[in-house]
Amino acid sequence: MEQLGLFDDAKEVSQPLASRLRPATLDEYVGQQHLLGKGKMLRNLIERDSVSSMIFWGPPGVGKTTLARIIAARTRAEFIDFSAVTSGIKEIKAVMEQAERGRHSGIKTILFVDEIHRFNKAQQDAFLPYVEKGSIILIGATTENPSFEINSALLSRCKVFVLRPLEEEDLKQLLRRAVKSDKGFGYMRVAIGEDEIGAIARFANGDARTALNTLEMAVTNSPQDADGGVTVTREILSECTGRRSLLYDRQGEEHYNLISALHKSIRNSDPDAAVYWLSRMLDAGEAPEYIARRLVRFASEDVGMADSAALPLAVSAFEAVKLLGMPECDVHLAHAVVYLSLAPKSNAVYVARGLADADVKAAPAEPVPLHLRNAPTQLMKQLDYGKGYQYAHDAPEKLTKMHCLPESLKGRRYYRPTEQGEEAKAKKRLEEILEWKDEG
Repeated sequence: MEQLGLFDDAKEVSQPLASRLRPATLDEYVGQQHLLGKGKMLRNLIERDSVSSMIFWGPPGVGKTTLARIIAARTRAEFIDFSAVTSGIKEIKAVMEQAERGRHSGIKTILFVDEIHRFNKAQQDAFLPYVEKGSIILIGATTENPSFEINSALLSRCKVFVLRPLEEEDLKQLLRRAVKSDKGFGYMRVAIGEDEIGAIARFANGDARTALNTLEMAVTNSPQDADGGVTVTREILSECTGRRSLLYDRQGEEHYNLISALHKSIRNSDPDAAVYWLSRMLDAGEAPEYIARRLVRFASEDVGMADSAALPLAVSAFEAVKLLGMPECDVHLAHAVVYLSLAPKSNAVYVARGLADADVKAAPAEPVPLHLRNAPTQLMKQLDYGKGYQYAHDAPEKLTKMHCLPESLKGRRYYRPTEQGEEAKAKKRLEEILEWKDEG
């Protein structure tokens, strides 16, 4: 048999490596053992041919489409691949009518909808009657949190399975198979070391498609020796990988996961973790202004009166970000993150605002007490506006015993300072004020 060359236009090698190696059975499928291991729920459903409508939620390249195809093959169902990016209501109805005809003929239809979160409410609603009647088994794939992106009515009729990023060992297994398999580079003599395979697996960051595409690029760009063999070197691999692409979407859930990790690390006074999550966000392309705004909020929400210098420092960092932009402003963000991490923490101001807001919403029409109202006209004076007002600067203590809350809220306490940092001084001062007001 003639050996295939690297650039031969042969049918066997015309497709991308990831397509050629797409698993056809559960045994070939790599990863997701929490769902597909022996005795696990999804594997049992597939093997018993009792699958119902479901949503696969997970990052790119973890096998959502592949798994849907395997299910279709195991159940001997008609498989329709549907893209939420290019299809509208008209296309949905046409496919549904086709599935309905199939149902009457005893043909089961699995409708796979990639990126189902891109469908709007009306488009998602179009699936509902057909899912309810059993005309289709809907398998949707999404990288976004289904709780936020899929209509509750449709979601309630689907079982959600969470697919995880592939483990590094899973990716290594996949890459070794790609080198040896006849569907991969088995027709060639490809030499690649375990270090290089490990480097590709780490670079892929849990994404099988990225791993296989990177291997394919490395093999394609490696020179052939005199015998037609190919050796993938670290130098060639470095040229192919460049910079790792981290999972991130400014509008997606991972955006909120990362800012949550940053916020909670700072709150937990962990500057190392905080700088790491900051670096993750910046490396993924997050707008530095967004991060700076969150730090300004943090300075009052979680530090507050325990260190009132935190707020002007955070605002200064925001101004520096606007002045310099990336990449220079990264150090200013790191400065603010470390300062806020090490600052004493108090959420007393944040809690006070929340408690007051709750009372405002419970009794939104509380009138301003007359003694706190201005009286610029004679009529207002006749109506007792300003009557009984006590001017604090006229008192020796610069304090009066005048009540400033509405009568129904008299004595309510919202701000309860802690002993943290500078807030201990505020607490002592407030206690002195309250004690003086309670005397006599």
